[in-house]
Amino acid sequence: MIKKWFITGTNTNVGKTIISTILLKKASKLGFNTAGYKPISTGCTQTINGLRNQDAIFLKKNSNIKFKYEEINPFSFYNPLPPNFLNNKNNHITLKKLSIGLKIIQKKSNWIIIEGIGGWYTPIFKKITLADWVKKEKIPVILVIKMEIGCINHTILTTQAILNSGVQFSGWYANCIKPEPYILNYIYTINKFIKQPFLGMIPYCKDINDIYNNTININLPK
Repeated sequence: MIKKWFITGTNTNVGKTIISTILLKKASKLGFNTAGYKPISTGCTQTINGLRNQDAIFLKKNSNIKFKYEEINPFSFYNPLPPNFLNNKNNHITLKKLSIGLKIIQKKSNWIIIEGIGGWYTPIFKKITLADWVKKEKIPVILVIKMEIGCINHTILTTQAILNSGVQFSGWYANCIKPEPYILNYIYTINKFIKQPFLGMIPYCKDINDIYNNTININLPK
């Protein structure tokens, strides 16, 4: 049986990649054939091998099943803009192509983390959002919440949007991007407003490498 989850956030730059890589590492230790899939990335770096996205590189590095970079990240763009601004005839994103990419990943792996771009309703072309693809594929969703002022409102709104899409909402993680004194208050309040399970917290670290080098006590989704 193939297990897969779509990682979304209350906004962009909330820590989706941090959560994704930690989950891949933990699942690998449990013996799963793991793989990360970053269907769309923007703000990529031009290299001698083509456009490369740091998030996708982390996913590739922390997957124990090896894929070509282009299989992990089939749609990459140089400019740091919403995908619908960049979608063009030379690199045209469609829901079908996203699904084909996922099938390639599923052929070799049985535990897959799919990392979104931006928030839940990130548009990819015309009036189509990445959420429409997640709904089409019926992929369970995990929400990453950046612990800061405003996160409660963003969480409630995003939760309602996910539930309205009819997909399974598997739970949420708190990511502490700064030494916020009211972390537990935020988590307590969010738990009062949403029913989905709290799966764990990424503590604040001055050096992001400390997160990847240490064992973080978070739960895998079910």
